[in-house]
Amino acid sequence: MTNEASCPETVAAHERPIDRVSISMVTLTDFRNYSSLSLSLAGHHVVLTGANGSGKTNLLEALSFLSPGRGLRRVAYPEIGREHGPGSWAVSATLDTPLGETRLGTGLQPGVDGTLQRRIRINGAAAKSAESLSDHVSVLWLTPQMDSLFIGAASERRKWLDRMVLAIDKSHGTRVNAFEKAMRQRNRLLEEAPNQHVWLDGIELQMAEFGSAIATARAELISLLNRSLRALYGAETGSAFPVAVLDLDGILEQEAFSRPAIEGEEHYRMLLSQSRSGDRAAGRTLIGPHRSDLIVRYELKDMPAAKCSTGEQKALLLAIVLAHAYLVAERRGRTPLVLLDEVAAHLDETRRLALFDLLDRLGCQAFVTGTDDTVFKPLGERAQRFHVDCGTITHIEQGKGGSG
Repeated sequence: MTNEASCPETVAAHERPIDRVSISMVTLTDFRNYSSLSLSLAGHHVVLTGANGSGKTNLLEALSFLSPGRGLRRVAYPEIGREHGPGSWAVSATLDTPLGETRLGTGLQPGVDGTLQRRIRINGAAAKSAESLSDHVSVLWLTPQMDSLFIGAASERRKWLDRMVLAIDKSHGTRVNAFEKAMRQRNRLLEEAPNQHVWLDGIELQMAEFGSAIATARAELISLLNRSLRALYGAETGSAFPVAVLDLDGILEQEAFSRPAIEGEEHYRMLLSQSRSGDRAAGRTLIGPHRSDLIVRYELKDMPAAKCSTGEQKALLLAIVLAHAYLVAERRGRTPLVLLDEVAAHLDETRRLALFDLLDRLGCQAFVTGTDDTVFKPLGERAQRFHVDCGTITHIEQGKGGSG
């Protein structure tokens, strides 16, 4: 298990000013069921309600592309374009920050050879990579597909963990990709040329460097998240949300702060060298950060999250996502955007009201979806409410019902 006390970093609440970042304009072109959309916002929370399949989640997905990666659905870029559309698509947003407006744009556009490629533009200028987006905004989300995280495969929890790390360390994705590439090379070499010891030594040296860095970054995040969870939901706060306790099950993560980094790398390199015959027989690498797992417990009941009720699991997930938003704001010095898809499901009224108050406490702009607008009326003037219907969005005036 990770050693929280030995982590060199600490979380201190609001030791430095936190800049608020919000979206004032969203424009979509040929994205999912939106042929075109231009939505002006006032910087408040945004509530999107409507029937299933109307396009609520599609708008959240569009916003998720303001961060590196394949968005909240993790699908291939060509699958995102509007049905019977040109294949290309575009998302742009105007951010309001204390330093003024920032314009971000991304989409699948024709390259010089005519093939569709993802493009990134920042204030009208082409960016080298999607990682450049994280210099301007962080985007976090919770979707119904994540409801099974605690009872599903460890690989899904690792992906979630690594995305949380990426929000505070934009180099983490590069390390993960480099490690996986080196591991594939090692697996192939063990199968095809297991006596090429010099090549294997070189590959394992790379794996040790990247793998140890991945494990250390994960262990640091877990320590920081546990402190954020206690700051937000500890007994003294009287929170309606449960306190989750996070840990990591993995050889490298367990030893992340028990020895100097160079010794940790050498130890992992030695383990890889010693396990060549076993890995060759298994057809895969059996030791490393690709085998680690995120462990979540409900502190009050001292119970694994996987054994909690559906409502408790939802509350634990939401508590972690919001604690992560708190941590991102502290580490990056700016509030993230928080996308909460169908968030009211499995939450009782007490927790829904607590959620609205907590969003205000965090100071972030949240985009929330649901089928019933009346659930979100307690937000009052803190939110703009919109009705979504087949790719069109209509503003709901304060005091009016949820039919749009």
